[in-house]
Amino acid sequence: MLISRCPKWLLLPKWLLLIVLGAAGALALPPWHLVFFLLPAFAGLALVVFRAATVRSAFIAGWWFGVGHGAAGYYWVANAFLVDQARYGFLAPVAVVGLAAGMAVFPGIAAALAHAAHRFRPTSPLGRVLIFAAMWAASEWLRSWVLTGFPWNLMATVWVFSDEMIQGAAYAGAYGLGLITIAVAALPAVFFWHGERRWIALQTGFGALVLVGIWAAGYHRIDALGPDDVDGVRLRLVQPNIAQHLKWKSDLRLGHVRNQLKLSRNPGKGKPPTHVIWPETSVPYNLSGDRPLRSLMATAVPPRGLLITGAPRLEKLSDGTRRVANSLHALNGTGEIIATYDKKHLVPFGEYVPFRNILKFSKLTAGRLDFTPGTGPSIFDLPGLPPFAALICYEVIFPAEVAEVVAGSRPTWLLNITNDAWFGLSAGPYQHLAAAQLRAVEQGLPLIRVANTGISAVIDANGRIRSSLVLGTAGILDAELPGAHAEPPPYGRFSDALTLLFVIVAIGGFGLLGRRENTTETARFS
Repeated sequence: MLISRCPKWLLLPKWLLLIVLGAAGALALPPWHLVFFLLPAFAGLALVVFRAATVRSAFIAGWWFGVGHGAAGYYWVANAFLVDQARYGFLAPVAVVGLAAGMAVFPGIAAALAHAAHRFRPTSPLGRVLIFAAMWAASEWLRSWVLTGFPWNLMATVWVFSDEMIQGAAYAGAYGLGLITIAVAALPAVFFWHGERRWIALQTGFGALVLVGIWAAGYHRIDALGPDDVDGVRLRLVQPNIAQHLKWKSDLRLGHVRNQLKLSRNPGKGKPPTHVIWPETSVPYNLSGDRPLRSLMATAVPPRGLLITGAPRLEKLSDGTRRVANSLHALNGTGEIIATYDKKHLVPFGEYVPFRNILKFSKLTAGRLDFTPGTGPSIFDLPGLPPFAALICYEVIFPAEVAEVVAGSRPTWLLNITNDAWFGLSAGPYQHLAAAQLRAVEQGLPLIRVANTGISAVIDANGRIRSSLVLGTAGILDAELPGAHAEPPPYGRFSDALTLLFVIVAIGGFGLLGRRENTTETARFS
């Protein structure tokens, strides 16, 4: 029986209610982690979706929910437009609302598909929960690919406050862990659909058992003997805390470099570093074409070590045109660049303008030229370091792309350099860090994160933050390089094939419960 006991305010698919529910669900995301808000948010959405009169109205309900969820979760995007307030400040609210509205299409699709599946094959309350969660997970996966993808704030990130809970991503990936999370969060809707007290206890107990099971498995995984630190490697992470509106000023640029050199030479505590790492574009010059600057920077290279830094790279092509890349360089003690990685997955409108022949406006980052995506290798084997995979900025948020990078010749660690100054002191840097933690868990590899304004961190192969620097501060972090797991976990082996498996299993459960429901109804009236 459909929802006879549900309060009318929950049944009405009014846009304001759905926006509030979506925003409430976003409070479970980093840095707030108010996970209990997931229960009213997703149970409420499920009630509205399956109460909807048509597939179209279910889509609209999911879309309004997504608008609230996105506006609360992506509000920090406004900071990027306030860096150059005179030129772009007026776009700040437009960007937040526009991004939220665009990303809300995916919850809308999830809601529409779940509703359509139930109309086609009516099922039990638990079956509705399963198809609802499966379609949400599928929509998250879709969001990571459509229009270059934006898998920011995947539902699994709500658990990064718990080292034990995020271990689920090693087996199910972020999408699979998100599917389980949504299924448990939507379980309270079963009471309104079924209405019997025994179902309240049964569903509550089942949901709690699932979460306890994930936690226990995670506890066992991280309690097992972990990999040892890498011998002979001590890293220095430099966090210069350069404000974005000051970064490219011509009279300050050299000062930014000198400040990082000073931090790099700081005596520190304990053993001296063997390798120094600076953040994304922390050298605001074309480093590959500036020999004097490289010689200056070489003074901060440890003996027999390297300085790894981010910098733009300008290249003049044979036809006279120029291309610019967002690059990572490794410098040795003589100032020679011995390795370069060009960022492959660029930020639309930030590093390049899509459909530039149609859209006649400039990108947010400095310079008139659009950045060009790199095509070279992502894994490097440099002197004194075990092999690592380079990831610049938001390349770390893409589960499948990271899995693809490490799938061939598996590296020993992941290096993510980034400039989160664009986000200010908002939730953005915490959410970015959460994605990095999940990639470490999924691949069973430690991840070193070096950020301009923070949050720089040393993350072990189980996704635990060993040490970090506070957001919005300048400083250094000296740390040993954590070891990697000898073998990749299941998600590291199978990548999004596991996502597909989890979705298929959930859909199969929906189909099985639907058959039981239909059989029960037939028997009842025969």
